Amino acid sequence: MSVIEVTNLTKYYGKARGIVNVSCSVEEGEIFGFIGPNGAGKSTTIRLLLSLIHPTSGSAKVFGKDVVTHGPEIRRDIGYLPSEVYYYEGMKVIDLLKYSASFYDCDCTQRMHELTATMELELNRRISDLSYGNKKKVGIVQGLLHSPKLLFLDEPTSGLDPLMQRKFFDLIRAENARGVTVFFSSHILGEVQRLCTRVGIIRDGSIAEISDIRTLQQNNYKKVRVTAEGLTPASFDLPGVTNVQTENGTVHFFFKGDINAVLQKVSGIQVTDVTIEEPTLEEIFMHYYE
Repeated sequence: MSVIEVTNLTKYYGKARGIVNVSCSVEEGEIFGFIGPNGAGKSTTIRLLLSLIHPTSGSAKVFGKDVVTHGPEIRRDIGYLPSEVYYYEGMKVIDLLKYSASFYDCDCTQRMHELTATMELELNRRISDLSYGNKKKVGIVQGLLHSPKLLFLDEPTSGLDPLMQRKFFDLIRAENARGVTVFFSSHILGEVQRLCTRVGIIRDGSIAEISDIRTLQQNNYKKVRVTAEGLTPASFDLPGVTNVQTENGTVHFFFKGDINAVLQKVSGIQVTDVTIEEPTLEEIFMHYYE
């Protein structure tokens, strides 16, 4: 079942482009990565799905319901961590979280204490006394305290130190294990690769590619490194070979196509070392932006 269905979703801010004809779906229980550089349209897409802003054209459904006509109903089961968090500076953390919990028809007390303990958050400190990273922790607890079915994370780790990032990822995996669907937007590709099963790449407001990460890697180019005496750039003059470099008897290149063509070339050479690697998500991403 699709938790999110997006069809030709378009948003213009006056004449300025937000997103154009974005279509995608997110299945129940998956962690979907949404990647692109700043300004590509990631936050605009999330705000449209939350019905915080309305589309210029196209449509979106969450839980099978139109986001514009059923926005308040849908948001009861959604958790949202925006890329930037802003709070009433004079409030204490405990008061802010209780205020947030009051919007939902459930007792969030135990859940709130579990989450603040996990995120090492002091409940009696004032918001104004918190660092940016600790304010981000408040946002994480706030987004999860009502046990949502769907979680939107927009650049969630900015401001968190590496140890807290790891705790945060463990927390998201635990939420996903109990059935929570996660829409994870980021420009930090290593995070997406570590957490997500499927990814959408957004470029200049439009979807460039949607695929599971393994397929993206397998269908993309391979990185090949061959070490042998007498190699030159012309040694691997084959269709699909690009970015050839030679260094101290080693030839590096990218290859897209039937890898057996490369192996056939290698079999005719007295080699000392051969490495064939799949590209990282970051290298694939840069390929779409070149």
